Amino acid sequence: MSVHDLEKHFQDKIDQETKIEPLDWMPEAYRKTNIRQISQHAHSEIVGMLPEGNWISRAPSLKRKAILLAKVQDEAGHGLYLYSACETLGITREETINDLHSGRAKYSSIFNYPTLTWADIGAVGWLVDGAAIMNQVMLTRTSYGPYARAMVRICKEESFHQRQGFESLLVLSKGSPEQKAMCQDAINRWWWPALMMFGPRDTESTNSDQSMKWKIKRKTNDELRQQFVDMCVEQVKLLGMTLPDPHLKWNTDRNHYDFGEIDWNEFWQVVKGNGPCNKERLQARKQAWEEGAWVREAAAAHATKKQKRAAAYAA
Repeated sequence: MSVHDLEKHFQDKIDQETKIEPLDWMPEAYRKTNIRQISQHAHSEIVGMLPEGNWISRAPSLKRKAILLAKVQDEAGHGLYLYSACETLGITREETINDLHSGRAKYSSIFNYPTLTWADIGAVGWLVDGAAIMNQVMLTRTSYGPYARAMVRICKEESFHQRQGFESLLVLSKGSPEQKAMCQDAINRWWWPALMMFGPRDTESTNSDQSMKWKIKRKTNDELRQQFVDMCVEQVKLLGMTLPDPHLKWNTDRNHYDFGEIDWNEFWQVVKGNGPCNKERLQARKQAWEEGAWVREAAAAHATKKQKRAAAYAA
């Protein structure tokens, strides 16, 4: 078959909602787009453990400590699923991690903000994981099979994380004046970064059109952001708190909430590595990689030893 015929057959499969599998023919641009997106997602899960792990030892009760430990452990598992899915596209895990450490690969900008109080852990669960779910539910139907299947379990666990975060804020919202103030302060600081998680405006998203055609994405950045705003405006009422946007207003013509303008200068500064914790987060990952080298070497030596032993028994 000619390249043109292969491309047509490939697009026909996608249009018919048939998953693309690792051994199927695919355009090189499709492979690279998936590597970029899946590895970025994996990096985000792993880097996302840092701002929350910072509070495990300072959780206010044993119950909260156990919940947070379980959540951070889930995120490590998500990273593992996603790195494995990425490897099916012909790139090694070490290559993807080297790309992160060198700055060639990105992770979600949200994880470059600090968690200053315990209420931040609740806000991360409600807003950050809530924004992630909004995007990730769509990814359970993405066209690349290994990625779509990994997302099914990830979304189930992220739903738990969101509920845990909201419940934590709900407890604070019913507490002392100081606890209520802490809850509102966390919402104020995390609201706009959460909206930035959906990426740039559709008009500035260079990969969006092709990703929609290939059904890597199912909804645009702005569509998902609007859906998230509509959801959170109703949920925050249950907390008795407010969202830090004076422009929030129901638009009867659009049947959606209007909302204020994101600080896009801040967004691009964080994406370019100039956020509050960019350097700290990347340095922590590099240090963990270096300090874990002996573990990887020991595991590889053990695997080699097992293979040799199995080969000797077979002979």
